[in-house]
Amino acid sequence: MLAILGLLVALAAPRVIKYLGSAKSDTARIQIEKLGGVLDLYRLEIGRYPSEQEALRALVEKPAQVDAWNGPYLKNRESLTDPWGNPYVYRIPGEHGEYDLYTLGADNKEGGDGEDRDIANW
Repeated sequence: MLAILGLLVALAAPRVIKYLGSAKSDTARIQIEKLGGVLDLYRLEIGRYPSEQEALRALVEKPAQVDAWNGPYLKNRESLTDPWGNPYVYRIPGEHGEYDLYTLGADNKEGGDGEDRDIANW
């Protein structure tokens, strides 16, 4: 019985690990879309996107000298980190649009395949 259970685990484990990995990529894609919507709301209220210095923190804490801030725009700081525990990269002005928002994937390095692939708003 134990041998059968071991065989089942050996066969199923790679599929489960692959599924969990792709779930993190899917989560990152969804979070980037959500953050993009929140950034657009911030722009509507403030008249501009957060500066590079203010960064995404401006969505959870009021930046200095921003009077029209009506936040927090996110419930918690955890929304500013990707599923691998790294902060999302926010660059303004962006190279691909008004701003670039992305994660470097599981390896936290540019490029890569599979779970190491970068996920971006462009």
